[in-house]
Amino acid sequence: MEFLNYDFMQRALLAAVLVGITAPAVGIYLVQRRQALMGDGIGHVAMTGVGLGFLLSWSPVWMATLVSVLGAVLMELIRWYGRTRGDIALAMLFYGGMAGGVMFINLAPAGSNANLTSYLFGSLSTVSESDVTAICLLAAFVVLVTLGLRRQLFAVSQDEEFARVTGLPVRALNLLTAVTAAVTVTVAMRVVGLLLVSALMVVPVAAAQQLSRSFAATFAIAVAIGVAVTLGGTVTSYYQDVPPGATIVLLTIGAFVVLTALAAPLARRRARAAAAARPPADPAECTIPASRPTGDQIGV
Repeated sequence: MEFLNYDFMQRALLAAVLVGITAPAVGIYLVQRRQALMGDGIGHVAMTGVGLGFLLSWSPVWMATLVSVLGAVLMELIRWYGRTRGDIALAMLFYGGMAGGVMFINLAPAGSNANLTSYLFGSLSTVSESDVTAICLLAAFVVLVTLGLRRQLFAVSQDEEFARVTGLPVRALNLLTAVTAAVTVTVAMRVVGLLLVSALMVVPVAAAQQLSRSFAATFAIAVAIGVAVTLGGTVTSYYQDVPPGATIVLLTIGAFVVLTALAAPLARRRARAAAAARPPADPAECTIPASRPTGDQIGV
């Protein structure tokens, strides 16, 4: 536990915990909405914000937050009004964001290229006190939204038409979800990296779904997995000198594989137990009419 004696590891571990909480908390709504890759797209757009931050000598985290939020709002507008050309517009937005980030980085003062790598793939030693302050504030916003409005966000994620009929402000909630996802990307980029953050938003949720179909249980399990893998990846990165973002994502995928392997026999066991608990059926109700062939008769 000697790593706790270092200030940079204390900052990195705090950031890792916050990332482990916020990424799955937002990701569960994106998975329900079938927008699992939205975080990846926002990550591309956020690169422009990071590049602008370096170019203008302003905080890359806050600039990335601003640009990501604008990009997320634009993505929602494209989704509403894009019709058949929406996918092309989104592709242009994603690749334009990445190209803009590379261009601004090259126009920025010398040394910015090296710093960019830490934002793309995560870094432990470069998490500063100002980064931790920004991450704490942004994470607080994400937690307030995802927990405080969980019923409304879940309703919209499940069925927009039903939510609209019940009187919920569907478009406002969709925009809020997109903005919260954008904020989460900037929270996670210092630990996981912009190019890998989407995995931490989606894979823990998919892993949790192997064990539970309840929204509340899935939410809790996904957050627990997120915290476990971010802390585990951060500590492993310290001892093995490997990239934290890649380590965290590989641990997350490993957790998904293990839980999937465990879930299959458990599901079969529950199915057998449920079948054994059913009352025996009335033979008269199970009689197959003579005019209808059985499975054996048709070769099934």
